Amino acid sequence: MTETTHTASLPAHLRLETSPGARPAAVVQGPNYRFTVLTSQLLRLEYSPDGEFEDRPSQVVLHRDLEVPEFRVFDKPEALEIITEHVHLVYDKREFAPHGLSVKVLGNVSNYHSVWHYGEVGEKNLGGTARTLDGVDGACELEPGLMSRYGFAVLDDSETLVFDDAGWLDARPQGRTDLYFFGYGRDYRRCLRDFYRVSGSTPLVPRFALGNWWSRYHRYTEDEYRGVIERFAAERIPLSVAVLDMDWHLTDIDPAHGSGWTGYTWNRELFPDPERFARWLHDRGLALTLNVHPADGIAAHEEVYAKTAEALGLDPEAGDAVAFDPTDPEFLRAYLEEVHHPLEDAGVDFWWLDWQSGPYSRIEGLDPLWVLNHVHFLDSARNGRLPLTFSRYAGPGSHRYPIGFSGDTIVTWESLAFQPYFTSTASNIGYGWWSHDIGGHMWGYKDDDLATRWVQLGVFSPINRLHSSSLPFTGKEPWKFRADAEAVMGEFLRLRHRLVPYLHTMNHRSASEGRPIVEPMYYEYPEVDEAYEVPNQYLFGSELMVAPIVSPRTRALNRASADAWLPPGQWTDFFTGTRYRGGRRARLYRPLDSIPVLAKAGSIVPLVVQKEAPGNGVAAPGRLELRVFPGASGEFTLVEDDGGASAGERGHQVRTRFEFDEDAGELRVRPCEGAVDAVPTLRSYEVAFVGVKEPAALRAVSAEASVSYDHSAATLRVRVDDVAARTGFTLIAEGGLALASNRTVDAVERLLEDVHAKFTVKGDIFARVASGESPAAVVAALAGMDLDGDLFGALVELILADAE
Repeated sequence: MTETTHTASLPAHLRLETSPGARPAAVVQGPNYRFTVLTSQLLRLEYSPDGEFEDRPSQVVLHRDLEVPEFRVFDKPEALEIITEHVHLVYDKREFAPHGLSVKVLGNVSNYHSVWHYGEVGEKNLGGTARTLDGVDGACELEPGLMSRYGFAVLDDSETLVFDDAGWLDARPQGRTDLYFFGYGRDYRRCLRDFYRVSGSTPLVPRFALGNWWSRYHRYTEDEYRGVIERFAAERIPLSVAVLDMDWHLTDIDPAHGSGWTGYTWNRELFPDPERFARWLHDRGLALTLNVHPADGIAAHEEVYAKTAEALGLDPEAGDAVAFDPTDPEFLRAYLEEVHHPLEDAGVDFWWLDWQSGPYSRIEGLDPLWVLNHVHFLDSARNGRLPLTFSRYAGPGSHRYPIGFSGDTIVTWESLAFQPYFTSTASNIGYGWWSHDIGGHMWGYKDDDLATRWVQLGVFSPINRLHSSSLPFTGKEPWKFRADAEAVMGEFLRLRHRLVPYLHTMNHRSASEGRPIVEPMYYEYPEVDEAYEVPNQYLFGSELMVAPIVSPRTRALNRASADAWLPPGQWTDFFTGTRYRGGRRARLYRPLDSIPVLAKAGSIVPLVVQKEAPGNGVAAPGRLELRVFPGASGEFTLVEDDGGASAGERGHQVRTRFEFDEDAGELRVRPCEGAVDAVPTLRSYEVAFVGVKEPAALRAVSAEASVSYDHSAATLRVRVDDVAARTGFTLIAEGGLALASNRTVDAVERLLEDVHAKFTVKGDIFARVASGESPAAVVAALAGMDLDGDLFGALVELILADAE
């Protein structure tokens, strides 16, 4: 490999904190091999022909100084065995080979399949993610993840670069093998937590990133962009991030200076006063990010050219472009300090790094994309801010640099259908913050259903960023679609901001507990086959489960469907209040204004009260809705913070605990704990108990409450105003809260009103459903009526939803 010759070091704030040396008691070493028992399920496997081993942190692995687990070693002249509670390694003390090195996962995970032999890729790997979806129409191949149904996976760290003492990257000597064996059986969450222990945790992202982003590749003027933002406000659709694609900078330049693809000088014909524009956005609660393509360096026409050249000891009068060199720390220092910092000081909050120029640099193995993600993310933490960048995935360890940009998405149903799986499976390599081009970026076709379903997916995704190309008619402004699609998009975009208290709590969970906001179903149900058979269904935080709609409506039914698996227990539709019996497969049908989002019994979901949601930004709300789904006891701790660089620390957080006691019919709102200055001094609550019968009475302890009951929605609503942060209250339903049965006949009537079919057929169906017969008998009768398949499926869903 080519060694770096640079001796300069990066500024201290661009160095990661590492603890790369393993404890001696964890190491079993011979002349050419070294095994490190990092946990009882995670082993480092090294082979070195020269007998030297690597103790420096790598681009992927930063920490090896972990508490040593118990293990036994059997060392014979011709063989070595290492046995922990969970794995059994056997090695012949020769150069690593399939016949000489194996590791077995203990615990009868998968009979004889749970033995790995050196060199095997491993079957049943559950997948990881991919660098980009650029140009992908539908599915693409995924890199391997850390998890397998056979119980093991191997991460090859042999070719990554390592950090030297100056905080910069160095190539490794050739010919060495450096592997990490993950033998976690089907304990996927523990596997991920331990991966974060060695590679670094997922950072907390700023709260503003959780709202709606507006983005389009379009040659906006300042007035035009302001007009779009003002139109969103007039439509009462909130935003939190304003994105400017590449036309913010000069693009029509002298060919001697390049193509104009790279640029750092504002186009003042379009934006006469950039600082004024940034202030205008900030005053309206919006963060600003700019798109950059750094590959062409800094050309002589740029406003920052002279200072950048001088900082690097170059002659500005020569007019030679400053080459983009991610291998040179001095270039990176000037690139940040002379090029980006002035723009940040003028109002840019973070950067969209749109690197599309390949994985090669002057140091073999050093991907410029990785360097950009690394230095920009760390640099963005200056001035007391939470760090943030926006860029493509650059391999394992990229979770340390959120947020991920998945590339230029093709506008087709096939692309939409792949994204739920793509997003959730990325968690298998620890990558939990993908942002997609919601609605699709380019090519494809106009389809209002497609655009609407994509927005619905975006609302229940880690990041919701509307985006499109510069082609006419591709914009994702809701008012550019037909009335029904426009209305639904608006409601879901408003819902996204209402969900921010929940989303930000899950943001904290991701950073502190290693739990991505989107998880595949098999994380919670690893031993259930059905959990692996619904690739588009996922857990959305601790309280919700989502099965997105990714296909068009049928004209006659006016609904589309999702194939779902309902885990054991009771599940309630977040939108309709319909209760479902779990432990079975189901096809769930929804009109355009809804998708299947289900809350498990006992869930508590905090939301901004609807009347407060339309404003831009994501400030801690003064009015909070608690949506409670009875059927079991539950609890939820809302986490808020002061928004500063230390927001991930407990001393800068506010925690409010909500507890629902099913047996007692009580909801307890505990006093806030922590930095209460970060939340409103007084907060009002609107509590909705979904799917319950009206109780005889409800009383409030330590508060005044107003109570109402919505018979059509079977929802008990309680309002409590002006609760001080340091106080709490309790709501008690006399005699407890009994679950209400689904209003199946009413639901079927609404369905039939909407269906295009013969009136006589609709009448016969309704008569049968309203007959009072058992659900099984009704379904059997309908099965004999030769109904359209989708109509029959939608009827069966409603009739059997809560049937025992």
